[in-house]
Amino acid sequence: MAELTINGATSNGVTGVETEVKEKLCRRCKQSYDPSKNITSSCRFHPSFFVCRRHDDQKRYYELGPDDPPYAAKFYDCCGAEDPDALGCTTDFHVSYDDE
Repeated sequence: MAELTINGATSNGVTGVETEVKEKLCRRCKQSYDPSKNITSSCRFHPSFFVCRRHDDQKRYYELGPDDPPYAAKFYDCCGAEDPDALGCTTDFHVSYDDE
């Protein structure tokens, strides 16, 4: 929420009003954001974890050939992205650590 600092305001509340916006930290994407500009596409994140599994456990993400090794693969469980720094696959509002 924006904090208002009022200095010498008149009865109509217009004169001398300063607005100070406190940015918050999003617990999903770890970015700072202005709560007054938080819209449904503000936050891009992965709704699941970055996991490590054997290929045999994840056939829905990979088509394995007969000569593929059965080593562990690392990927996001939600979309299959293999790069831990991959752009999120979902957008939504930012969620602050202060929000419940």
